[in-house]
Amino acid sequence: MIRIEGVAAFVAVVESGSVSEAARRLRLSKSVVSERLAELERTLGGTLLHRTTRKLTLTEDGTAFLERALRIVREIDEATADMAERRGTLAGPLRIAAPVTFGRMHLGPALYPFLATHPEIALTLDIDDRRVDASSEGYDAVIRNGPIADSRLVAWKLTRSRRLLTASPDYLDRYGTPATLTDLDAHRGLFYTNRGIADWRFQTAEGATIVRARLAMGMNNGDMLRDAAIAGLGIALLPAFIAGPAIREGKLVEIDVGYKPEVEFIYMAHPEGRNPSTKLRAIADHLKKAFGDPPYWDPAG
Repeated sequence: MIRIEGVAAFVAVVESGSVSEAARRLRLSKSVVSERLAELERTLGGTLLHRTTRKLTLTEDGTAFLERALRIVREIDEATADMAERRGTLAGPLRIAAPVTFGRMHLGPALYPFLATHPEIALTLDIDDRRVDASSEGYDAVIRNGPIADSRLVAWKLTRSRRLLTASPDYLDRYGTPATLTDLDAHRGLFYTNRGIADWRFQTAEGATIVRARLAMGMNNGDMLRDAAIAGLGIALLPAFIAGPAIREGKLVEIDVGYKPEVEFIYMAHPEGRNPSTKLRAIADHLKKAFGDPPYWDPAG
């Protein structure tokens, strides 16, 4: 008979990419995870994973079994959570991914009181600026900042996310303050490289207009991008949740070029076709109230 512990160990190894990382996630020793995986393979009568010193890869049997294994683990988790929720308790595991700067500045402080009120929720929060694949990497949901465009995800809007064209007073004293989109072409630009290209998009009567300033620096971290702007290295297009405090303190100035950047949102998204749990909906509702609309961090709010 197949043991649920073995199926859970197999799923954790596949999702995390290694036995050691799966052991950390499951809070077990590597030897226990390896034994559970070996027992599952003996029960099934086939090899599920090719093991080398460098990596683990799925065999043909492993690939065929994975879809069912994911469904088994998910349904057990949902059944456990459903029983707790029937007793009026939000409980069970939950795995969410979120960007670094937003997670540190706003998501964490909003989540901590909710988790203190619901101590039976076992939340794993992965803070990473890369755009994770919620479905294939085993996340219940992802929290993102940007336009809503991924059709494989069902998105819940948490609040609006206004982006602000900003620079330090020192930079503007030295290089002048741009007043039009065309003026930006001659300025030094600080760009967030996780968006893939060094450009800014603004809403005009003719539709989206792309502006490309001269690249002064590109980086994949919002905190450092803000700090570079404060240091006078160039102009940055920053979310209000990053730039807001610096603008209020006079370290950065919002620049008005006559047009607004494209509309974006802070949103929570879960894989299409997956029934979101009551606790995930409860967290989303809590975050909406905690952030507000307009959000509390927006200097124009």
